[in-house]
Amino acid sequence: MGECQSEAFLTALNQNPFVQEIMDGLASMDLPDAWLVSGCLTQTVWNVLRERDPTQGIKDYDVFYFDPDTSWEAEDTVIRHVTTTFAHVPGGVEVRNQARVHLWAPEKFGKEMAPQKCATDGIDGFLTTCTMVGAKRTSEGVTHLYAPVGLTDVFDGIIAPNPLKSVRGQEAYYWTKARRWQGEWPDLEIQNPN
Repeated sequence: MGECQSEAFLTALNQNPFVQEIMDGLASMDLPDAWLVSGCLTQTVWNVLRERDPTQGIKDYDVFYFDPDTSWEAEDTVIRHVTTTFAHVPGGVEVRNQARVHLWAPEKFGKEMAPQKCATDGIDGFLTTCTMVGAKRTSEGVTHLYAPVGLTDVFDGIIAPNPLKSVRGQEAYYWTKARRWQGEWPDLEIQNPN
């Protein structure tokens, strides 16, 4: 990940007040290994690059965290707290404990999944390169960026399949997401996942 791209990405994120509020809020909640992830970050950058309202077209804001307590009750407590805290955010904030994904993934995605070891494992598993990104802020105000395949596709407006995992069996989901994004940002280029 190039330093210039990282700086430009973070500068764009600074223009979305909801991104800033959520990252600050997560830092103060002391949620373990918590990251704001995926589309809300990428789409903020797409908006800024196109000189649009930084929040335009963002469906929701996703948060991943990693808590070894895999009980539904523990995650539900976090979900309720985060949902209440950020109830005013358009589209809402969806939060998921990545330590629990392997428990519900077979039913949702139709395949078994190995347990994840940290929240960034969830970022590594996104379908598209442009959404394989996470940002978090420490309680000291330092922002960290995670982008395992870099940020080039974000800045180039390319929707491409994740090179770290197969999207086989999820092509319909890939195309649904890609077409929705292209409907909002028409100049995006969609690559075939096969």
